[in-house]
Amino acid sequence: MLRMRPGKYDRKHQLLITGAELRELKELDLAESFGLDRRVERYEGKRPLGLYRWDLECLVESLSMVLDGRYYGELPAKRRPTVQRLHDRLHAEYDSAYGQDRKVSG
Repeated sequence: MLRMRPGKYDRKHQLLITGAELRELKELDLAESFGLDRRVERYEGKRPLGLYRWDLECLVESLSMVLDGRYYGELPAKRRPTVQRLHDRLHAEYDSAYGQDRKVSG
């Protein structure tokens, strides 16, 4: 299995994801992405989750696809605000750190 390792200048973002946001994230069957899917599965929301740039990109893109209906079909209206809030929070973290050097759509 290919394992992505952070480089000397890679920044780790510490984000706490709890409650409804964590439940939604775990319910979305994320594609295999360098172990991120397993880390999310094991994450309990008691401490901040360490995410690197590629982790943020993956989560924001996955949540964008869910919100656009490209991945799972139509997201139930009841779940949409929570998924949107998590998407926006992760996207804001990405934008504040990487700004113009942006790969993530949204």
